[in-house]
Amino acid sequence: MTATHGPGEDHAARAARAQLAAALRARADTAARSTVTPAEAERAGTYAGLVTRTVAYVLDAAVINLVAFVVGAAAALALSIFDLSNALQTAVTATLAAVYVLWAIAYFAAFWSTTGQTPGARVMRIRVVDAHGGRGLKPRRALVRVAGLVLATIPLFAGFLMMLWDRRRRCLQDRLARTVVVHAPPQVRLVRRHVTPDRHAGAG
Repeated sequence: MTATHGPGEDHAARAARAQLAAALRARADTAARSTVTPAEAERAGTYAGLVTRTVAYVLDAAVINLVAFVVGAAAALALSIFDLSNALQTAVTATLAAVYVLWAIAYFAAFWSTTGQTPGARVMRIRVVDAHGGRGLKPRRALVRVAGLVLATIPLFAGFLMMLWDRRRRCLQDRLARTVVVHAPPQVRLVRRHVTPDRHAGAG
């Protein structure tokens, strides 16, 4: 006997197929949106805030000044045995000041163009990355970011406060260098162990 289907059953079957197709399309769209690179996954919704970045900046400033103090004290101690004229003392002071500026620039530029993390940023677990691809910075862009850091500091730190109105929490230096600062969770360290083969494993 051949079963017959009424119009109502055909309509219900078509509605069920349409719902199934819609569910499959929605699942495919969700999968497409979730297929992102690790850098994009790290950046999404994890932009570092003002307090975290301020603490990292203070820590970096402390490191820079501590090293400069030690070097300056050592230079002053070494030169104290000589009777330098006023002009020579002025030249030495100007030289040390120039070295301090170069040291501060090299400090930020070197870390940003290599690991993206200064020591202060590493303590606070944040990283500077490219705003579009999540990659590291080239030295030239790192220097642009250093210049932006200086400009952001001059007008009463207004260049930092602008992040409060930015969706990606970018400061002036981030806009100039096209960067963002993201939270960087610690990497899992893989420990390899040498396994000594058991001589009796194959013995029956």
